[in-house]
Amino acid sequence: MECKEIEKLLTDALALDEVKVSQEGTHYKIIAVGECFDGMNRVKQQQTIYGPIMEHVTSGELHAITIKAFTPEQWQREKIFNM
Repeated sequence: MECKEIEKLLTDALALDEVKVSQEGTHYKIIAVGECFDGMNRVKQQQTIYGPIMEHVTSGELHAITIKAFTPEQWQREKIFNM
């Protein structure tokens, strides 16, 4: 699956300020930034990201996914370490 396809699925489904998807072989890394993550614990953040792509995960099209989710404020502090 193409990174741009995953980005589109996520931006269409969630109120995100930014989403970046990168791929190395079969491993995908998703960085999502949005106010929707405010007050969520890490598990809930990951569940929120998995929601729109779950069909592709269960089909086996996507696997080995790393998810990092941030509010815009958190992203301002963390982006230097995650790019």
